[in-house]
Amino acid sequence: MSEDNNWEKDVLTSIATEGLKEQKRTRRWGIFFKVLTFVYLFVLLAMLNPGMKSGTTDGKHTALVELKGVIAPGAEASADNIVTGLRAAFKDPDTAGVILRINSPGGSPVQSGYIYDEILRLREKYPDMPMYAVISDICASGGYYVAAAADKIYADQASIVGSIGVRMDNFGFVDAMKKLGIERRTLTAGKSKALLDPFAPQDKRVVKHMHGLLKSVHNQFINAVKQGRGDRLKEVDGMFEGLIWTGDQGVEIGLVDELGSSSYVAREVIGEENIVNFSVQPDFLERFSKKIGAQISSILLEKDLTMQLR
Repeated sequence: MSEDNNWEKDVLTSIATEGLKEQKRTRRWGIFFKVLTFVYLFVLLAMLNPGMKSGTTDGKHTALVELKGVIAPGAEASADNIVTGLRAAFKDPDTAGVILRINSPGGSPVQSGYIYDEILRLREKYPDMPMYAVISDICASGGYYVAAAADKIYADQASIVGSIGVRMDNFGFVDAMKKLGIERRTLTAGKSKALLDPFAPQDKRVVKHMHGLLKSVHNQFINAVKQGRGDRLKEVDGMFEGLIWTGDQGVEIGLVDELGSSSYVAREVIGEENIVNFSVQPDFLERFSKKIGAQISSILLEKDLTMQLR
């Protein structure tokens, strides 16, 4: 009787094991076909829209360049990307006007300066081509540095503008090291080589030097804003001390010319409602890898959650 029970148990175990294996195979094939379908659709979409431009390019149009995110080398809003898009926009014979749409908290003063200088150069090279900056959510610090080079600045009434200042962040762990009994052993050749070492006490001489450095960059920023905005600025307390304002407040003090969106500027100011995007896009492989990675993660997460809920 015991042997019969063992035999039945072995058969049931074998059937259950095969069932689990079949479920795993089914899930794997399901994931494979979903990924394959996604790859096919993505490649098809890329073939239909491979270029840098988007929009109807037949005839006159308003050229748009997007400046989104932190302005930094290697970032989407790097000087290389923004300048490349602006040059293409100005050069296109069917461009009636250029909009630089900005949504940025700022970033590198060097990268911002590159873009600012290039806008001035392009405006001088194409004197009949109007160029406007349009602020969406935020245009602060380096973002406003860039905007100041445009013919006019437009914003939404709730946009955030300003923050004309320069900052440098650091931390100090000297007291914490004393409490923990940690000894600092940094060797340098040069008295000030470790001038920003967070594990060493502040040196008054170094602090004074760094303040001078920040002041120099700050003055460059202020001069660029004054040069770009001219007598439209109505200087108020805090204007060049890092304060921020809303778009409608910006109009009152001359940081912004008028309220308006990109479509408004294209339609009512430039006179060409058709907008063509000249922003530099990531190359096909980069876009593909990001999309495929996100899709695979989503599928795997969905499967994992399904198994947990079971």
